[in-house]
Amino acid sequence: MEIEAQAVAQAARRLDGNLSRAVDLILAHPGKLVVTGLGKSGHVARKIVATLCSTGTPAVFLHAAEASHGDLGIYAPGDPTLMVSKSGTTSELRQLIPFLRGLPSQRIGILGNPNSPLAADMDVVLDASVEREADPGNLAPTASATVALALGHALAIALMGARNFSPEEFGRYHPGGQLGRSLTLTAAQVLHGRGEVAWAKPEDSLKQVVIAMTHHPLGAACVVDAGGKLAGLITDGDLRRALQAHDDIRALSAREVMTANPITIAPEARLIDALQLMEDRASQISVLPVVDPATGACLGLLRLHDIYRAELK
Repeated sequence: MEIEAQAVAQAARRLDGNLSRAVDLILAHPGKLVVTGLGKSGHVARKIVATLCSTGTPAVFLHAAEASHGDLGIYAPGDPTLMVSKSGTTSELRQLIPFLRGLPSQRIGILGNPNSPLAADMDVVLDASVEREADPGNLAPTASATVALALGHALAIALMGARNFSPEEFGRYHPGGQLGRSLTLTAAQVLHGRGEVAWAKPEDSLKQVVIAMTHHPLGAACVVDAGGKLAGLITDGDLRRALQAHDDIRALSAREVMTANPITIAPEARLIDALQLMEDRASQISVLPVVDPATGACLGLLRLHDIYRAELK
């Protein structure tokens, strides 16, 4: 792992204007980017395609060995090509050059040998050379594959920045995953509303609060004033601490046990913002009251558990 990490660091130090030229070349064409490679480099190429597509750059994988048997029909005139090769001598890739010149298709190479025959046919070369592979025999494409993938990621992220690709767009391309849901769904779409939440008034006895939390087991009760504004929050942890601190809790009121001015979130906030509020802190929290910032009214509760299993209600 240290060998591979060092190889990536060295490749980062070698980065020059060629990365920017590759970005400009891809951005200049409104169509897709065709990415090709063979063997382990082909697997790397497939992963680069997946990253490009998910970050706003349309891309497709072309199997180098199948290309000359009809798969070249994937191209539209002007589609640029990204070639991934450790040796820079891959015959299947070199056989594509005449076709690409005639299309035309400008060519970017992520190449382990920047002085190779294939490099001479590229418009832009990203240097993916390594001092050695990670295996004892210096044979298996390990460090070289990692560096090629890192360069592909660097290209994708540079394109992402150039396109001003937003988190909202990222979420739109990931509707089926946890990350996509967290980027697109809001607290209002996932929260537990009025009929699902334990509610209490500041003067309510702790016994009343416990009963309400038993009927609505979300891990907390929202304490609100007569106007529905949030006065505080009582969690399961607050109940345990009250029991530890008092031999007789019957005289305690909600006001005496609640956390006043708890952390809250607005209904239009994205779930990813709620997740950061809950987790990016010294002491993590598992519930958030959802409060209308205009009126202060408490609309319901959002649980950490809900974020990880969020579905639109």
